[in-house]
Amino acid sequence: MPNTVLFQRTELARPLASLNDAAALLKQHYGLEGSIKELGSQQDRNFRIETEAGRFVLKIARVEYATLELEAQNAAMRHLAKSEYPWKTPQPVCALTGEEVLPVTLGDEQYNARVLTYLDGLPLSSRNYFSPTTMHAIGTLSAQVALALSNFEHAGLERDLQWDLRRAGPVALHLLSSVNEQKRRDDVAKAMVLSMRYINPLMDDLRVQAVHHDLTDDNIVGELDAEGRLVPNGVIDFGDLISGWLIGDLAVTCSSLLHHTDGNVFAILPAIQAFHAVFPLNEAEIKALWPLVVARAGVLVASSEQQLQIDPDNDYVSNNLEHEREIFTLATSVPFSVMEVAILSALGHQWPKEHPVLGRLLPDIAPESINLTDLSTTSPDLEEDNWADPQIDWKLLAKAASDTGSASTRYGEHRLSYTRLLSPRPPANFPLHIDACLPAAAQAVVPFDCLLKRTNQHFILVGADLALHIHGLECQLDDGTELKAGDALGRIAGAEGSVGGLRLQLCRDLDLMPPLFARPDHAFAWQRICPSPAALFGVDLDAAPVQTDIALKRRQRHFASPQKHYYANPPQIERGYREHLFDTTGRAYLDMVNNVATVGHGHPRLAMAAKKQWSLLNTNSRFHYQAVADFSEQLASLAPEGLDTVFLVNSGSEAVDLAIRLAWAASGKRNIVSLLEAYHGWTMASDAVSTSIADNPRALETRPSWVHPVTAPNTYRGEYRGPESTDAYVAAVERALVAMDERGEGLAGFIAESVFGNAGGILLPPGYLQAVYAMVRARGGICIADEVQVGYGRLGHYFWGFEEQGVVPDIITIAKGMGNGQPLGAVITSRAVAEAFEQDGYFFSSSGGSPVSCVIGMTVLEIMRDENLMENAREVGDFLKGKLEDLANQHPLVGVVHGMGLYLGLEFVRDRDSREPATHETAAICERLQDLGIIMQPTGDHLNVLKIKPPLCLDYESANFFVAMLDKVLSEGW
Repeated sequence: MPNTVLFQRTELARPLASLNDAAALLKQHYGLEGSIKELGSQQDRNFRIETEAGRFVLKIARVEYATLELEAQNAAMRHLAKSEYPWKTPQPVCALTGEEVLPVTLGDEQYNARVLTYLDGLPLSSRNYFSPTTMHAIGTLSAQVALALSNFEHAGLERDLQWDLRRAGPVALHLLSSVNEQKRRDDVAKAMVLSMRYINPLMDDLRVQAVHHDLTDDNIVGELDAEGRLVPNGVIDFGDLISGWLIGDLAVTCSSLLHHTDGNVFAILPAIQAFHAVFPLNEAEIKALWPLVVARAGVLVASSEQQLQIDPDNDYVSNNLEHEREIFTLATSVPFSVMEVAILSALGHQWPKEHPVLGRLLPDIAPESINLTDLSTTSPDLEEDNWADPQIDWKLLAKAASDTGSASTRYGEHRLSYTRLLSPRPPANFPLHIDACLPAAAQAVVPFDCLLKRTNQHFILVGADLALHIHGLECQLDDGTELKAGDALGRIAGAEGSVGGLRLQLCRDLDLMPPLFARPDHAFAWQRICPSPAALFGVDLDAAPVQTDIALKRRQRHFASPQKHYYANPPQIERGYREHLFDTTGRAYLDMVNNVATVGHGHPRLAMAAKKQWSLLNTNSRFHYQAVADFSEQLASLAPEGLDTVFLVNSGSEAVDLAIRLAWAASGKRNIVSLLEAYHGWTMASDAVSTSIADNPRALETRPSWVHPVTAPNTYRGEYRGPESTDAYVAAVERALVAMDERGEGLAGFIAESVFGNAGGILLPPGYLQAVYAMVRARGGICIADEVQVGYGRLGHYFWGFEEQGVVPDIITIAKGMGNGQPLGAVITSRAVAEAFEQDGYFFSSSGGSPVSCVIGMTVLEIMRDENLMENAREVGDFLKGKLEDLANQHPLVGVVHGMGLYLGLEFVRDRDSREPATHETAAICERLQDLGIIMQPTGDHLNVLKIKPPLCLDYESANFFVAMLDKVLSEGW
């Protein structure tokens, strides 16, 4: 039982010490002078002084904390300094008298003073969000500190301390009177009682040793790694050092991490895994961990509430109170039973795959008569956006029951109907229950020995180690009735001859009212607590588990490795709708990078057009059919006057390849001038003029002799900067052309994206193409505008990118979004250029001009017209760019916003003056955005630009969500 000293210590205010007191004390007793700043603390006074000799911390403690306790803290810091680990700790500094703990008098009060070296670094609390990498690093450090202290002994470790988790229950209950809000007081009391109920039987097996007991985000300092993530490298504040439970030390750390998880409690599991890997925990410690996390959270809240009553001017406590309340809310948001399973699973524990042994609930309904619904991401019954209908599950369930009268949903099937668009968190869409449509009046019997318990909305059959929650069954039995397996239970509600609804859910935690759904990333734990009720029907009702890793391994086994995929651990995307994508778990992502899907994903008009044409004919363009004439005519009408001849191909790479061959044929020469940092494709010719080292690290050293790259007109980070740089960049092209002239070589042509897309949507300097085109044509060369990425209405203000420069090229290449994903590209040129190619023979592309490709291409243009998508690209794109420019004013990492319409680039730099590319940070930001439900990728030679090129149907709400999530990442960390 805690003694009086313990409770007295909970009521202590900070020492009465001012900055002047601290300055005088430091000068008189330590010979230190300099600028002084007070640091926060709950019951001490801490001051940092900056001197010519370095920085130090003065700690002034109340005498109620004995000198022996302070000496133990100093000894522990010296002990840890000798450890093999790379992190650092402060070290004691002796007073001029040689004392490490110095008795001092301030006013009429006696205190104990110490000076420690100051540990440089950023406190982890300076970042709101911790990545799994950071969580793991914190867990590793926590374990290393505990391991290093495991052989440390000192008489000052035996202390009466309110933070000692061995005394958490009595301390919290003692402090509860300070919690003013009744509900919070009741919640803390309930949580503490429940925690102690779990912990008490385990106490004898919880190891005791020297522990820091305050390894929190405030007391771990770190530095930024290459990706801009904060990783720990030092430990401070040994004020809570005690001889206590080893697992209590980890519980303290875990509780402090909770408000860095963005509301996902399971996000701390990497820290627990890392601790266990360094300092293995025993079974009792693993089971006690979460109850101790809750206990710590309860003590934090109660203690801070009391401290503010004692010391209302303590800004440190008042500023932390909201975080501590959040910690308590999160700690108590997940049942102990579920977190125990989650922790055990994270540490490698395996449970046998088994269904509970149960009798049949409805013996008169034949198992084979029960049809199953498909509510998954790939369900053929979910069309367009009918998955958003709140009643779609029951509608499809009723449809499935229409022939036999019996149907059921699948347990564990990620329901697309529960997805949420524009959500930073995965939806709770993993069903821990089944819904069924069954013949009304069908008789039900008790499936296992149990006690019947009634609630307002349903009843529960409570067995020895399993509870069955039932909705939709008429039952006349009284609350508290004891039942045996096989006893009559009731009947399906509804008039005989009709169909009734039934909901069943099992739960191994008899005190828990379980949720109907779990998040996909939490389902592994909840499945153990709420197993499948399939045995009640005598039929397999379980959905096949989603195993994206298996599909990824198969891809890697047979799909050539140069064909990369986005993300290290990519979601398996199987469905799309407008600007949204859905993975196999039903998670919705906002697609901000897929410029292939011009009119959006899953467009019904495209699906119908493709289906109709496939049912009629698909062949190659050497046959005569209407679609190829219609589509060629339509494309020619979109081009400037004089460009009236169309080649249809399979891809952008093929289009560029053909354009280069056309330039060779029309000019009779071979040399092509291209731009550095550009990407044009993967065929031999298109790759030859591609110089982006992000796509090909050897690009600059492997160009054929006929390719002549010139300085990229990158007005932000190029050799010449700003809109006034036009003449300098034009001169760079002129030098290359003059050198070619002097060698007596002819020029075939010049190729460039009309907007510098691969570099991040950078607009070319004013008049650049006008000047370059004139020089090229003066030498008989052909001007090629690569519009594969930036053209076709994407810029909003212009249909073609070259219009922004006020020029007309000789050849236009297009692809990407013109087929909305169908293999389709085109080259538009003049009749003269096209006919020059005939000297080399005829041209043929198998699917480029097929009936299906032509019909899809025509339908895309019709949708763009009917849905005003170019206008939408202009209006929403301008809105989005303005919002991104606002972000640039708030976050120094943002260097500049490039582009126009819905082809934008957000460039990240470590320093706005040097413009050092923030390459690693950009990759990490993209990973964090994926966690928040946004598909985004980097581009540019330095991979430090977000390439923002979503479907043209992007709406204002989606644009706002993207900006909000990006702001969240830049504000909270990644």
